[in-house]
Amino acid sequence: MTRSQWLIASRAVRRTPSPARWTSQRSTSFARAGIPTSTRPHSTASSPPISSSSSSVSPSEVSHFSRLASTWWDPHGPSRLLHLMNPLRHDFIQSCLLVSPSSSMSTSTSTTDHPPPEQSGLSYLDIGCGGGIFASSAARLPSTQSVTAIDPTPLVIEVAKSHQRSDPALSPPKLQYLNCAIEDLPQHHTATATDAGSSGSSESSEQKKKKKYDIITVFEVLEHIDSPSAFLDSALTHLKPGGWLVGSTISRSPTAWFTTKLIAEAPVIGVVPAGTHDWNKYINPSELQTYFETRASGRWADFRTQGVIYVPMLGWRNVNGSEQLGNYFFGVRKVA
Repeated sequence: MTRSQWLIASRAVRRTPSPARWTSQRSTSFARAGIPTSTRPHSTASSPPISSSSSSVSPSEVSHFSRLASTWWDPHGPSRLLHLMNPLRHDFIQSCLLVSPSSSMSTSTSTTDHPPPEQSGLSYLDIGCGGGIFASSAARLPSTQSVTAIDPTPLVIEVAKSHQRSDPALSPPKLQYLNCAIEDLPQHHTATATDAGSSGSSESSEQKKKKKYDIITVFEVLEHIDSPSAFLDSALTHLKPGGWLVGSTISRSPTAWFTTKLIAEAPVIGVVPAGTHDWNKYINPSELQTYFETRASGRWADFRTQGVIYVPMLGWRNVNGSEQLGNYFFGVRKVA
């Protein structure tokens, strides 16, 4: 990419309108710069919620991650960057839990706002858990009561369960893996409760169905979802009032295209397999914040982000102010 092409792409991004919709506008400037473009068919204002019959899961994504399943726990393999990022995930969650509660992002106020969860006895729902890198590390924390980890890719869940069997400390109910999409989680809980009831369990299927969590995590998930607003609509129904949604994703910037597509997926020198990312699915922090201000059910507060940059030979580093360039963490608390 020449310097003039890079400037054209940068100017195109600056002209992108304020995101009432999560969409990558077609741009002849991007096309001339060699950056792929397409319109994202989802909105933070009007797209309908996804039901279990209309899953957020993309068959192509399931196929892609199935091919990576056998190498998930290889710290030097294709999932190496996920292993290196995991400590920063825990650091960011801890920073969220330490935030002093503030007023909600909506204009209304209420005396029924719920406080943040206590920093012990925490329940997690890890959506898109993959082979269990984060889920297993969260389950080992003394502050964790339980972790439910779900993923729609059968081969990846089998890898996660195989790793779980190697450590008795991770046995259910401390850590439970489910092969399902978020839209199918209530039905899956009901089926599990029905099976358990036949063996004398006192917990009813209705109680199982209504289970909610202190912390929901979506690490490296949103950039693989076709309709992230509808996906979040489904996920947030499982969050307790006062709880945190925490995740990580990638900003849709020319810098991100250059680093995560052109360089990271390049033959020989690349650090992730080709086809891992689709630049047009990346999400800017302002788009996420707009979703919680205008569409998300309930009331939300303490939206925060933290930019992270991968430094060769050193790993991931927190870099304040880099959220608009590429990878970043985000967190938001449900107050009511």
